[in-house]
Amino acid sequence: MSSTTIDARPAATTEPPLTSLSHGGGCGCKIAPAVLSRILAATPSFPAPADLLVGNETADDAAVYRLNDQQALVATTDFFMPIVDDPQDFGRIAATNAISDVYAMGGRPIMALALVGMPVDRLSPETIGKILSGGAEACANAGIPVAGGHTIDSVEAIYGLVALGLVHPDRIRTNAGARPGDVLVLGKPIGVGILSAALKKGVLDDAGYGRMIDTTTRLNTPGPDLAEIAGVHAMTDVTGFGLAGHALEMARGSGAGVQIDWQAVPLIEGARDLAEGGFITGASGRNWASYGEGVTLASDLTATDRALLTDPQTSGGLMVACDPAALDQVLAVFAAHGFDRAGVIGQVVAAAQPSVQVA
Repeated sequence: MSSTTIDARPAATTEPPLTSLSHGGGCGCKIAPAVLSRILAATPSFPAPADLLVGNETADDAAVYRLNDQQALVATTDFFMPIVDDPQDFGRIAATNAISDVYAMGGRPIMALALVGMPVDRLSPETIGKILSGGAEACANAGIPVAGGHTIDSVEAIYGLVALGLVHPDRIRTNAGARPGDVLVLGKPIGVGILSAALKKGVLDDAGYGRMIDTTTRLNTPGPDLAEIAGVHAMTDVTGFGLAGHALEMARGSGAGVQIDWQAVPLIEGARDLAEGGFITGASGRNWASYGEGVTLASDLTATDRALLTDPQTSGGLMVACDPAALDQVLAVFAAHGFDRAGVIGQVVAAAQPSVQVA
């Protein structure tokens, strides 16, 4: 008489790629600037306390609240859907991106809280754990703990941080302090969104993926040291609204014009070829439509050039407006932190209307 053994274990399942669970990855899923402005216009205003040194008036990177004469609290949050399929890398990128806003204000991060929304019916606890592990790794590299957080069961995978930091009130750097005559310095090459589009289509090679991970997991640690330079007048990080969009925010916040020398803007190797091949995110077009007449391009610039200028950057580089006399100090700080491609990409000029011109 034969017997049959019944295996009561659940059948093995294959988890979907992380990027298949998101309609837009990384900072490419940010709401377009024009739509965001309409949303915020309907938000009730509240009288700001005197100690709120930076609020949302100029779309800056973080809020800053004075604690005392020597310390101000930098508070920000950032989260998004997967830009890569490797869960550890996704966590590292998202956390690095969130912490960047503290550095962009000239602050030093002190701790973080995790924001986690995951489709628990489609991703295993092990995969979700790797995402959180990647975020904790990035925080450890920044010298801060993940001190808590909040989790929900969601349709799309979402991960990010609330990041908190400290800065001396006299060393806060916003996107609103640029002055005519300043030079504009960019810390990282652009093209992340284009590489991510190629990755999602399965055409990004290992070398390209390595370059993408290298730039998106590189912490913007020069920020606090740059803020100590008196000649540094304004600072922001280039993320979801693209280089042109964040330059326009700086121009509007500062009441000035920004001129970008397109030939001087560093690109991630391979980004231009991929853009010419059609690997462009939907956010790029939404960004361009949102700029309105605020951004103008020279007539000899191509559709590919425009795609690169509007390309959403996930965990992008710092953009600094500084007095030309402080340029050597600024470049030396970038170099000391390993940002060897940092360089001058333009200048700030007097203008009747805040605008960005790219030539």
